[in-house]
Amino acid sequence: MISCDTMSPAELAALLHFHAESGVEWMLEDDPVDRFAEFAEAKAARGNGASQAMQRTQTLERSDAPATPVARENGNRATGKAPAAPTATPQMAIPDEQAIAEARFAAESARSLDELKSAMEAFSGCNLRNSARNMVFADGNPASGILVIGPVPNGDDDREGVPFSGKQGQMLERMLAAIGLDRTSVLLTNVIPWRPPGNRPPSPRETDICRPFIERQIALSEPRHLLILGNFAARFFFGGNEMIHHMRGEWRDIQIGNATVPALATLHPQDLTSAPASKRLAWQDLLAFRARIRG
Repeated sequence: MISCDTMSPAELAALLHFHAESGVEWMLEDDPVDRFAEFAEAKAARGNGASQAMQRTQTLERSDAPATPVARENGNRATGKAPAAPTATPQMAIPDEQAIAEARFAAESARSLDELKSAMEAFSGCNLRNSARNMVFADGNPASGILVIGPVPNGDDDREGVPFSGKQGQMLERMLAAIGLDRTSVLLTNVIPWRPPGNRPPSPRETDICRPFIERQIALSEPRHLLILGNFAARFFFGGNEMIHHMRGEWRDIQIGNATVPALATLHPQDLTSAPASKRLAWQDLLAFRARIRG
């Protein structure tokens, strides 16, 4: 076990940052908790509950056993009641499908980016918002004609409520500056507006629920070019399961509503931070992007 007493301030700060990035919100509790005793009590409670449930089930099976046709007929004659008509099994609603429909309605009702932001802030159909600190909406210049789309907010984005904050934002700013752009000359956003807990990938259902919002952002901002960052965002728009190294550097047209927008995928700033050797590939993509937007 690592003791905090033996760690330098820099090491302790790095450890705290690691826990924050992993979704840990509280490191200590007010009073010590014996987790082993909790586990033993919970296990015993589950055992007692299962035994009681089995006894109740056996009792109900004996008392509620279906009567034979003769017994039912005799009972009806004795009580003077007509045989009961069979009842239909109630249909259960599918929450995810309802949430997708509500997201689509909220997105299509928005007539501006401000209205869309308000609609998303009021939307409660995605579980990701329950664990996120902030909704991370688009930031930058909507009239620029250039939309940069990442996958999901990271911990810094979640704390600040702004896309591409912290170290990843600084890396992206260097990438943009290399081709004569900056945060004020593009519009920045993410496919998913809420940070998944622990930086896990969004589930397919969570992605489906958020899809109407990002598609409406694109429709309302009317970009002439899209720069797609990373595996998740590239797969979201291009489909398939290829890695970003196979999807990057090639212009593709994507259909959003009635509009067709050219899009280029490249590596995410996090990819360049973890693998600096990939900067050469990203630089090739950025040169291709610059040539297209200037052409």
